[in-house]
Amino acid sequence: MKLIRTLFCTSFLGVALMGFSQSGQDDPEQTYKKRVLETPEIDFLSSYYTQNGDNAAVSGGVGTEELTDLVGTVVLSIPLNEDDVLTIDASISAYTSASSSNVDPFDDRNQADPFVASSGASQSDTWVNFTGNYSHSSDDRNNIVSVKLSVSSEYDYFSVGFGGSYAKLFNEKNTELSINANVFLDKWNAIYPIELRPFGNNGIGFFRPDEITGNVNYNPDFNEFDDENRRSYALGLGFSQILHKNVQGSLSLDFVNQTGLLSTPFQRVYFNDVADSFIENFQLADDIEQLPDSRFKIALGGRLNWFLNETIALRTYYRYYFDDWGIRSHTASLEVPIKLSDQFTVYPNYRFYNQSAADYFAPFETHLSTDVFYTSDFDLSKYTANQFGLGLSYTDIFTKFHISKFGLKSIDLKLYRYDRDTTFGSFITTLGIKFVMD
Repeated sequence: MKLIRTLFCTSFLGVALMGFSQSGQDDPEQTYKKRVLETPEIDFLSSYYTQNGDNAAVSGGVGTEELTDLVGTVVLSIPLNEDDVLTIDASISAYTSASSSNVDPFDDRNQADPFVASSGASQSDTWVNFTGNYSHSSDDRNNIVSVKLSVSSEYDYFSVGFGGSYAKLFNEKNTELSINANVFLDKWNAIYPIELRPFGNNGIGFFRPDEITGNVNYNPDFNEFDDENRRSYALGLGFSQILHKNVQGSLSLDFVNQTGLLSTPFQRVYFNDVADSFIENFQLADDIEQLPDSRFKIALGGRLNWFLNETIALRTYYRYYFDDWGIRSHTASLEVPIKLSDQFTVYPNYRFYNQSAADYFAPFETHLSTDVFYTSDFDLSKYTANQFGLGLSYTDIFTKFHISKFGLKSIDLKLYRYDRDTTFGSFITTLGIKFVMD
């Protein structure tokens, strides 16, 4: 993988330098150049997400998966000159999770139960993210180079990411080739299930041995993780082509290599060959999720957009994914934008997803203590999912409505319903409002 990463970086820098070397081939008598972005733009984005299910990974593949999440995002795009644009993206997410609350199910007066949320500190958290992106376009607008930096944090996780991209347009801008590379360096602050902490490296934690029922000789073979870092390296290749005045197609190929701590420290596992121990109605963990410290992913995708007429268009997408953990998946989607008027468009959509199980997945109390790797996270299980959505957009190119110096350019409202053939289901509502400065 070191060789692959070196080739990725060399290729990226090479095409970027090639793009800059061609950027000065404009007419010396040219006196006007259209700006990449005419005026500053600001987007306000928000979403409300809810989910539920009965296969919580925190409690070993059983228990409530109830969660609500509210996200607010502000995206500010600033033209620095005719060629350069700076984009700043700031997001904050506040969630409440019945599942993660059971990292410590014994921290309130209710009977501990995997299907009942605890009211302790792990019930809620806040995630924040900041991303800055700088892009430069050549004078002929056929070469676009961008770089970005991102930082995100929550109570048990911190991440820094950086990367860049290069796009080349030719054939009278009917063809585009692109490459992007990103690196993410993550750091866990590992939080373990409450009952395992006294058996860890530090031997510190709250435990009530006098309340254990079932196997009263509870003595798990548990060790904390030595390495709490995760490193992700991603490379993406893209090709886009206008096939006809009404048809556009694109292909993508993505590679991701991850190393380090890829297990989630607070996700329990229960063994079939170990006697069960309980406090109240909650079964004490035999161990936590153990997954390999490396993972390589490949995804191949294609899009085909067909503009049938001035009113209706078809947007299709397909992706095939596989990795060295044994997962194979297929994604297919269809969106049908229908223009109701010059300002309003409605777009129903559907997405199908199917995947095989990871080699290391097994349901609740199915793994053996002799296994090397194990997880009961149903995100890594075999399942099929369907998502139905409906969107409505409003666009005003004349920005008639104003707030101070900013004119309203567009409003987008989207609703999605997602269901797996397990017990899991979710619903999300998103709202986006874009303003431009006059």
